[in-house]
Amino acid sequence: MSPPTCTAERPGDVSRRLPPVPASVPEARGLVRDLLRSTGREDLEDIATLLVSEIVTNALLHAGTPINVAARFEERRLRVEVRDGSLHLPVPRRYASTAGTGRGLLMVEQLVDDWGVLRHADGKTVWFTLSDGERADKGSAAFSGVDGAEGAQGEAAAGADVVEVELLSMPLLLHTAWQEHVEALLRELLLASLDEEDLEDFDSIAMHAEATDALAVLAEHVPKVEIGPDPSELMREMTEPYISSSRVVVPVPRDSVPNFDTLERAVVAALELSTGGGTLTPPTQPELQQFRTWLCQQVRRQASGLEPEPWTVDDSTPAPARVALSWDPVVVSAATTARVAADESNRIIAVSPAAATLLGYDDPWDLVGLRLLAMIPERYRQAHVAGFTLMQLTGRSPLLGNAVQVPARRADGSEVLVTLLVRVERGEDGRPVFVAEIEPAGA
Repeated sequence: MSPPTCTAERPGDVSRRLPPVPASVPEARGLVRDLLRSTGREDLEDIATLLVSEIVTNALLHAGTPINVAARFEERRLRVEVRDGSLHLPVPRRYASTAGTGRGLLMVEQLVDDWGVLRHADGKTVWFTLSDGERADKGSAAFSGVDGAEGAQGEAAAGADVVEVELLSMPLLLHTAWQEHVEALLRELLLASLDEEDLEDFDSIAMHAEATDALAVLAEHVPKVEIGPDPSELMREMTEPYISSSRVVVPVPRDSVPNFDTLERAVVAALELSTGGGTLTPPTQPELQQFRTWLCQQVRRQASGLEPEPWTVDDSTPAPARVALSWDPVVVSAATTARVAADESNRIIAVSPAAATLLGYDDPWDLVGLRLLAMIPERYRQAHVAGFTLMQLTGRSPLLGNAVQVPARRADGSEVLVTLLVRVERGEDGRPVFVAEIEPAGA
């Protein structure tokens, strides 16, 4: 690996080519900090080095290529440019404030005078300007093309070597939740795999960059379903067929096809770490694991010339392992009202006699051990799995603490309209238990 280089085109200009290793982040900060001190602009140092850290870290994690950092002053404004070899444009994530990832570019938007992206035939440059004057009205970031290139999407449109992957019966809401969950898993896997004493680790960075390249290809072409805060609107809109698409076409660059194998390996490794308690990100639901396998298989199959296969849920997949809880189920099982309790793996752990009768079961124990999906009509199941995933991941759930009318599935497959109120209790160990009060609608 060649050593970093530093050049200056004119007094006050600095630039450096950095390798894709963690040590490059503090080196980039130092480059900008030294420029600010040499020009008497220490007043910008804290914000500028924070912004440089964020953008160089993004380049490191999502591109995994050498990084060029340049900084100079233009009319009393600091301009910093970070160039990498990834064609994927940065997109601010509108995740919940409790999410473990996705807020970096939102911070950039709030702190800079202006920022944007220049597209190149072999990558992109993210730039920002910063001064002590009045901030300009930014609006959205500026994205522009140079070198006659149009970035990743333009490359596909221009007839580059891509595989037109057809995703049939695509569950859009499930994909939205899966993307956020996987981003959090991969971030924690990377942090766990990097040796704090070895800032020249490259293999973990390369794996993360390849996996996030696959995620970016999907994010650029799969429509995102937004989950609103109104519980009544959720029950009307988050149902089949409105949250699925019969066909989504994803142009996957041929060079990105192997990265879907890397994505699958990385997520499996992250899930093993999560199941063992090695991450803050909770383990995923079986449907999300099926979805990942199906997605990666479709890319591999169709890259080999095979026909697409539609998404289907395999109900034979084992449910998550039972969670041991220091929580007394008697508050539910002995209740005179209709109550159901579930653990954080989505498994039913207690049912009152009144709830069993309402749902058409002879014995409450017929429900204990099943997943909550046993009570949910088919058209709501994608929304339930996605919503449960996001609730565990970020803590956000518009349905918690709000009484809503929903159809419940009975033992014989029929439905009954009920009023549902879900609250969260905590065991002695702090683990969550979800307790639902159920009564017939209109009662």
